[in-house]
Amino acid sequence: MAFLKGLRFFGSFMPLTPYAAQHHISSTALFQVYHHFGCQFNLIGKPTVRQPGYEACSTLQGIRINNEVLPTDVKRMTLAEGLASVVVESSRSEDRKPRTRIERKRSLILRIKKRVKEQHVNGKFHGLMEKVIANPKTLEDAYNYIKVDSNVDESSPAGNICFESLAEELSSGSFDIKANTYTISTRGARKEVLFLPNTKLKVVQEAIKIVLEVVYKPHFSKISHGGRNGRGHSSALKYICKEICNPDWWFTLHLNKKLDDQVLAKLISTMEDKVDDPGLYGIIQRMFDAHVLNLEFGGFAKGHGLPQEGVLSPILMNIYLDLLDSEIYKISMKYEALESGPQINESGPQSTLRAWFRRNLEGNTLNSTGQQECPLRAFSCRFMDEIFFAVCGSKDAALALRSDVQNYLLNFLHLDAVNGTEVIPSNGPQGIRFLGTLIKRGTRDSPAVKTVHKLREKVRLFAALKQEIWEGMTVRIGKKWLAHGLRKVKESEINHLADSTSLLSKISCYRKAGMETDHWYKHLMKIWMQDMNVKAAVREELILANYIAEPALPQELRDSFCKFQECVEEYISSETASLLSLCSASNISGQLNAVTQLIAPINVIKKRLLRYGLTNAEGYACASSLLVLQDSSQIIDWFSGIVFRWLKWYRECENLDDVKLIISNQVRKSCIRTLALKYRMHESEIEKRFDSELNRIPSNLEMEHEMGNEVLDSCAMDNDMALTYGISYSGLCLLSLARMVSDSRPCNCFVIGCLAPVPCVYTIHVLERQKFPGWKTGFSIFIHPSLNKRRVGLCTQHLKDLYLGHISLQAIDFGAWR
Repeated sequence: MAFLKGLRFFGSFMPLTPYAAQHHISSTALFQVYHHFGCQFNLIGKPTVRQPGYEACSTLQGIRINNEVLPTDVKRMTLAEGLASVVVESSRSEDRKPRTRIERKRSLILRIKKRVKEQHVNGKFHGLMEKVIANPKTLEDAYNYIKVDSNVDESSPAGNICFESLAEELSSGSFDIKANTYTISTRGARKEVLFLPNTKLKVVQEAIKIVLEVVYKPHFSKISHGGRNGRGHSSALKYICKEICNPDWWFTLHLNKKLDDQVLAKLISTMEDKVDDPGLYGIIQRMFDAHVLNLEFGGFAKGHGLPQEGVLSPILMNIYLDLLDSEIYKISMKYEALESGPQINESGPQSTLRAWFRRNLEGNTLNSTGQQECPLRAFSCRFMDEIFFAVCGSKDAALALRSDVQNYLLNFLHLDAVNGTEVIPSNGPQGIRFLGTLIKRGTRDSPAVKTVHKLREKVRLFAALKQEIWEGMTVRIGKKWLAHGLRKVKESEINHLADSTSLLSKISCYRKAGMETDHWYKHLMKIWMQDMNVKAAVREELILANYIAEPALPQELRDSFCKFQECVEEYISSETASLLSLCSASNISGQLNAVTQLIAPINVIKKRLLRYGLTNAEGYACASSLLVLQDSSQIIDWFSGIVFRWLKWYRECENLDDVKLIISNQVRKSCIRTLALKYRMHESEIEKRFDSELNRIPSNLEMEHEMGNEVLDSCAMDNDMALTYGISYSGLCLLSLARMVSDSRPCNCFVIGCLAPVPCVYTIHVLERQKFPGWKTGFSIFIHPSLNKRRVGLCTQHLKDLYLGHISLQAIDFGAWR
């Protein structure tokens, strides 16, 4: 009714067609909705002023709009039907907002999901291989899913894949797995071989993966994360920080086992509980025999988009380890029901059900309303093959829990469990590593304490600013003294200006014949430094400031500045003590909440910057020689990729400010110096020339806030952790330009589904191979060594996508050149 009132607002007559065109509503639909409300059609039923292009009407026999006659004998419609017709017409607009990658993936999965649900009979799924996977439509949807993952348009041609013939081969069982597999090996005597599927086999694996996810995902335990909707890296860490309350002990377990016949047989028997399909299990067995399943427990971190992580690896691992999740729940319930630990939260609510369950198991006849000790609590969180445990209770109970879990893994799942850490107290100073991040227990200050710290930091910052000005002025005086000395040495060489009684004339006899003036001056400075007992300093400016300028200043001035610094320190300590005394000790202690904090591995990140050539041994930014030959936009994209990853991965970390300082002081400067080396220009000129492009790499804290908002917006767009598995946390890899592509040696893009010609061929550099589970540093932590020095062809768009983290290395077909 609202838009009808809008029509009346414009007067007694309003042309319907322009209004309908403006709001993407057909004239017929608008006429029908207007007719429903029983209006007398005063807009068209009474004599009106003639409008250009429209004929005025005096009866209700019809409407003529640009020679289009709309009849009035339309069947009376209900309100719902009329509004529905408006929505349908509006949805047909060609100007609709384009769908995101996540929306396109969901639509493809929904198509396959409908086919899978049709095969559910008597509590099991039957004939999935024959009727769903070996379906040309399913295979085409799976291929389109791969193209969306690779950021390729779905409407692009499918290349040399014929889905009908592929479906026929799968139905008849004649599909050759080994013929659709290729290998890449390392050089040297100790060869490491990597088996990878070609595009055709990858389409089959993707179809199987989507089908298995439809069947098994709804039944997974809530403690498992990775490859699931709403459950990924960030959700696992958020669960540990927000849901686990006041743990006393914690530890991690890391699984270590390559897939073998025993584990595969156990996996297939587990899958048979919900799926009855020998053909599906047969093709999985043939993939295992061809070494192309690439399922490994441990070895490398999962979910980082590494090529050695198979397409089927995440879903098969979750299916197998779901048995462990169920057993962990049973073990935890046993300990929580039978064990009694120290009281955890005396004033907090107690679980009546847990108390009743514990009394019945122990035969306890205590009154349920009586005061009881809180039971032991056990928490767990699993991301693929990394498992985190936290225990509220005694250390013996935590050790017993770990022993029971390890025994189950070894005896029933045939997996080796490696102790990631010993059972350590949660309030210890070292913390625990999980998912590449350090987890520690800390305290969060109350508002009163924060006020004290803020005032103290302001005064300290003011004093530091004055100290910086003092050092700058003294260095300036020292440099002037240095220039004055060099000028005097040069003047002494002119005979008519030389003074035979001067000190320079007296020591000139020690000057060797042929010694240049600059060399002679440096020799004199060396003698002076030895006489002053000046040891090696970090910078030359400190020598000039401490040994030249400051001793020459008036004593009153030096004493005054030292007194100022002492007063600042005294003021900070006295004001802090006085303000703290105003806040009662009880209020402060009550507001100091113990929380679980995430800490970014700053020291590890700095080591990676050194390894990738972005900093030198002293920590100063330097140019990257491997990136110099690439275009300036590609160089900026590479450095922006580090920034995007850090701000997205570490946005919940307590030391995010330290990460931001590394971005502004090292990453940005390294990018500028790389561009300066490329164009042989001064750094200031580079900053002016690429000012708008360099804004993507913030230079100060104010710009970082805006940068962080952009990252959070992108995270909100792609918040489905199942559909972005392997992409959201794919690390940055280093590529160098190998050669330009010429007409005599053409090359197409290696990304699956992309047929665009490439301008350049690039070389992959594998610079690190972290020990499992590794740290999250923004870089690829464990690329298979067989890919080192491997050449790939990438179009401009996909090179940018790879740098910015929009695609991973899994989207590249490394067998394109064979």
